[in-house]
Amino acid sequence: MKYQQRQVVAVVLLVTAAIAYLAASGPADSRAGGAPPVPAVAQQNQMHKVVHQLQQRLHELPGDKDSWARLGSSYVELARVTADPAYYAKAEGALKNAGDTGLAAIGTGTLANARHDFHAARDWGLKAIAALPSSAEAHGVLADALTQLGDDAGAQDAVQKMLDLKPNTASFARASFHFELHGDVDGARDAMQRALKASTTPEEIAFCRYRLGELAFDHNRLDEAADHYQHGLAARGDDMTLTQGMAKVAAARGDVPVALDSYRRLVARAPLPQYLQEYAELLEAGGHGDEAARQYGVLTEQQRLMESQGASDDLAAALVAADRGDGMQALRRAEAEWSRRQSVFVADAMAWALHVNGRDAEALSYSDRAVAMGWQNATFSYHRGMILAALGRVAEAQEALVRALTLNANFSPLQSLKAGRKLAELRGDR
Repeated sequence: MKYQQRQVVAVVLLVTAAIAYLAASGPADSRAGGAPPVPAVAQQNQMHKVVHQLQQRLHELPGDKDSWARLGSSYVELARVTADPAYYAKAEGALKNAGDTGLAAIGTGTLANARHDFHAARDWGLKAIAALPSSAEAHGVLADALTQLGDDAGAQDAVQKMLDLKPNTASFARASFHFELHGDVDGARDAMQRALKASTTPEEIAFCRYRLGELAFDHNRLDEAADHYQHGLAARGDDMTLTQGMAKVAAARGDVPVALDSYRRLVARAPLPQYLQEYAELLEAGGHGDEAARQYGVLTEQQRLMESQGASDDLAAALVAADRGDGMQALRRAEAEWSRRQSVFVADAMAWALHVNGRDAEALSYSDRAVAMGWQNATFSYHRGMILAALGRVAEAQEALVRALTLNANFSPLQSLKAGRKLAELRGDR
C-alpha cells in the first residue's frame, strides 16, 4: 500500500470517519486496542454545541439537506461520546430528512457501521461513492464495512483510494489497521506516525497517540505505551481513552489500586462495554468477585440497551459469554454473527465458543481461519493454545500460549492469568 503527500485535513465528518475505522477492530477483541475511543468532556460539549447550531439552522431552513446530513452524523458521534445509543434513532430520523444526497449516504453508512449492520454500511458506502466519487469519507465508510465483512482485498482497495484522495489522519489510521491485521506491526506503526504528523487538532493528536500506545501495549512495550498515552494526555488532558490506556499500564505494572480507581471513574462517565469488561476482569482477577459480578451485570444491561436501539453486537457478547463459561449463549451469539459475516474476528469468536462447548476439533478449523491473515494478536493465540491443549496437542499448545504471552503478557487482566496457569500445567505434564 503506497502513501501520498500530506494534504489539508477537512474537518467535516473527519472524527466520525476515524471512529468508524476503530469500530473495525473493537468488536473483534477489545483487548487488541481497537475499541471506539471516548473523547474528552470538552468534545462532548462541543458536539452538543454543533447539534444546537444545526438545529437552529434547520429551524430557519428546514429544506437544507446537507445540514440534515451533518446533524445525523453529529448524532452518531454523540451516541459514541456519551455511550447513549438513543442518539441512533435521532440520527436515523435526521438522515432520512437529508434525502438521497452523497452526504446523507455517508452519514447513513456511518450509522450502519456504528450499529454493526455492515452489509447495509457497504451498500451505503457504494451509494456515497457513486454520488461523491472524490470523497475520502465515502471510501472510508466502505473500507470499514468491507473489513468487518471479511472482504480483505476490497477493504485494501478502499483504503488505498482514501490515501490517494486525502492522505490525512483518518486515511493513515485505516492503513495502519490494515497492516496490523496482516501482521505488519512496523508498517502499522509507521502509518500511525504518519497519521500523527497529519493531525491538526488536539482530538486528532490524542486519537493517534492512543492508537500508537495500543500498538505498543499489545506488543509488551509498556514504557513506550505509557509515553504515547502521556503525550496524548498533554494534548487532551481528560481524554478517557488515554486514561484507559494508563489504567492498563498501571495494572500491568502491578499498581492495581490505581488501575481500579481509573476504571471506576471511566465506567461512571461512560459505561462502554470495553471499559466494563476490563474493569470486571481486573476485579475478578484480584478476588473481588461480588463487585466483578455487578460490573458484568451492568455490561449485560448496556448490551441490551444498545440492541434495543438497533446496535447489535453478537460478536462482543459471544466473547464475553465464552470467557465466563456460558457455552450455550456464546455459541448462539457467535453463530448468529457468523451467519452474517465471515471475518477473522468472527472466526476467532466461533473457535472460542466451540471450545467452551467441548467441540475442539471444529474449533480448531475456525482458529485456522482466524490466524490465516497473520494478525499478531495475543488473544487469538491464547484461544488457539487452549483449543490445542484440549485436543492433546501439547507441544503446539505450548507454542501458542508462549506466543500469546510473548506478544502481550497483559492482554487481559483475567485471561492472561489463565494462559500462564495452563502453560505451567502443560509443562508439568511433559
